[in-house]
Amino acid sequence: MRFSEEYYADQMKGINGSVIRDIFKLLGDPGMISFAGGNPSNNALEPEVVRCLVCEAIDRYGTNALQYGGTEGLPGLRKGIADYLSSTAGVRCTADNILPVQGSSQAFDLLLKALINPGDVILVESPTFLGAIQAMRIYKAQLVAMPMDEGGVIIEEVEKLVQKHHPKMMYIIPTFQNPTGRTLLLERRKALAEMAAKYGFVIAEDDPYRDLRYTGEALPSISSFDEEGWVVYMSSFSKYIAPGLRVGAAAVPHAGLLRKMVIGKQSSDVHSPILTQAIVELYLEKGLLPGHLDRICGEYRAQMEAMLEGFACFPEGTKHTVPQGGLFVWAELPEGMNATDALNRAVAQNVAFVPGTHFYPEGGHENTLRLNFSMQTLERIREGMERLGRAIKG
Repeated sequence: MRFSEEYYADQMKGINGSVIRDIFKLLGDPGMISFAGGNPSNNALEPEVVRCLVCEAIDRYGTNALQYGGTEGLPGLRKGIADYLSSTAGVRCTADNILPVQGSSQAFDLLLKALINPGDVILVESPTFLGAIQAMRIYKAQLVAMPMDEGGVIIEEVEKLVQKHHPKMMYIIPTFQNPTGRTLLLERRKALAEMAAKYGFVIAEDDPYRDLRYTGEALPSISSFDEEGWVVYMSSFSKYIAPGLRVGAAAVPHAGLLRKMVIGKQSSDVHSPILTQAIVELYLEKGLLPGHLDRICGEYRAQMEAMLEGFACFPEGTKHTVPQGGLFVWAELPEGMNATDALNRAVAQNVAFVPGTHFYPEGGHENTLRLNFSMQTLERIREGMERLGRAIKG
């Protein structure tokens, strides 16, 4: 059967696959050093711990662990997540506000499904997460870029955009942002919550990297300053426990909006798997997360520092972020250099990365690139940065 482009649904026309997933195809070569992904380190995964929790989950829930369940999720997990988010991020929530989902990406998709009509304006950081850009474009939203500096989005410029475009939503990654690694300043978090209440738009606060902090002090979430229910806080245990479990959560303060998201999830997947929900429920209940985070954050910090040192191999004039945590470092090459062109040369030297242009909703910025350090050993990071520096220099 032949399909022309006109045959497909309007919302899928012009939507391309993830360039990151395309680059993943290169990883079958064991000689390839990839800085392209965003996976947690294999050393951060705990198969023995998870194996024990699976047995405990089945002991606790019996056949119900293998059955259909309520879309709203396991009550014990919802309580555990609410306690965790309120104590660590200051999120204003109880178990009644929590919807377990399959990663924070599903939370955002359900929020878009509940709120966005074609043509609705969403303010986004520039650059921002490629997967979120794809999701918003599928729902035919109008994306308006918010300028950033090292402290995140610039409040004065954001308010001008709000007044001009009257957005339905704002999408923001406040902590160790993907792709830049930047963290939104405290006073800007408070200002955004106040702005949402003043002008009446929803903030989708996507915070899956928050607890991967290596230096500095933890900051309260935007949600912690939200007094009127305009902020939907989205979190995930993918980067903390295991991405394969696909367990995340949305903290939705408005009961009506939460109900719309529940209905949207019913038609997507009925519910998140009971067994994986139960595993995370037990993980939180047993208090395993703090010690686990301490261990993996120490390893990630060493990997990030090795990558930062590797910029000595890059062309003179290259700028890069120095994150306090997360999984990514962002680089800006001297004007006139093209990271997309450099990718082909880099792959020829068995090193991969993601050109930064793909993270900009408006395109351009061809001299930028995103690097991930979590999947490589210190030795491979050092070797990969040397190879990459040679490739970029041509």
